[in-house]
Amino acid sequence: LASMVCIRMATVNDLLMMQTTNLWCLPENYQMKYYFYHLLTWPQLLWVAEDFDGKIVGYVMAKMEEDEKQPKHGHITSLSVLRTHRKRGIATDLMRRSQCEMQHVFDAEYVSLHVRKSNRAAFHLYRETLQYDIHDVEKGYYADGEDAYDMRCDFKKQQQQQQQQQ
Repeated sequence: LASMVCIRMATVNDLLMMQTTNLWCLPENYQMKYYFYHLLTWPQLLWVAEDFDGKIVGYVMAKMEEDEKQPKHGHITSLSVLRTHRKRGIATDLMRRSQCEMQHVFDAEYVSLHVRKSNRAAFHLYRETLQYDIHDVEKGYYADGEDAYDMRCDFKKQQQQQQQQQ
């Protein structure tokens, strides 16, 4: 029973626990108004993993980029799963739900994200499991000066690969 986790769309009542999860797990932290902004603007792109006892053990927060000069695309702002619940596919499920909504609700062509160069586990998730490609390296992207991989997942390319595998 303890391994049962429900992936569902986030509600306003989840924001505080999402913020807490973020504070425990990640050096990049956000003010509550930033969570509200995402939830009010792109409610379909925020998902949580809820444990059997109602505790939020992971979340994904994403948005649609509003640059008219670029093709329609989403961006993963933040993804986090508590250490106690890692290696169970929760992050993969959260990412796939958010990406699915980007594609089908907002008609996104691709999704982008930034990941620390030193974060091997996250890099493996994005590159191997979710088929993201490195688009660029952003020097000194993070507050502590660490570089980030700017990664992208092209939805059309991904669909073609899935069809070839079937």
